[in-house]
Amino acid sequence: MRAFREAVEAGDLDAVEALLAEDVVFTSPAVFKPYTGRPITAAILRTVSEVFEDFRYERELSGGEGRDHALVFRARVGERELSGCDFIHLNEDGLIDELTVMVRPLSGLQALAAAMGARFDAITREAEERSADR
Repeated sequence: MRAFREAVEAGDLDAVEALLAEDVVFTSPAVFKPYTGRPITAAILRTVSEVFEDFRYERELSGGEGRDHALVFRARVGERELSGCDFIHLNEDGLIDELTVMVRPLSGLQALAAAMGARFDAITREAEERSADR
């Protein structure tokens, strides 16, 4: 999905949030239970953008009548290099209703999980504030 990719690469997190459906389901590579809703997903993505260093998309794949996309990326968390993929599904309105992230290798995922875990109270507060503002 070109708009999502361009917004992420530009660091325009407001544009990223605008592409999310209200009921978006975000599936993290580090936890079993998915997160539902635009506020929590946007807060997670904002934090990931701070945690990832040298982030870059390398490939984009599409299928499913233009509603399914995969964006392959590379990044670093501290000294750990990682690669991953954002699997994106669009609803009938062209908004992201499913976002699943996969990351490898395990050491990269562990570094990401530790960095995100250390910030999760702030993520939750931001999501609650955004929900209250709506």
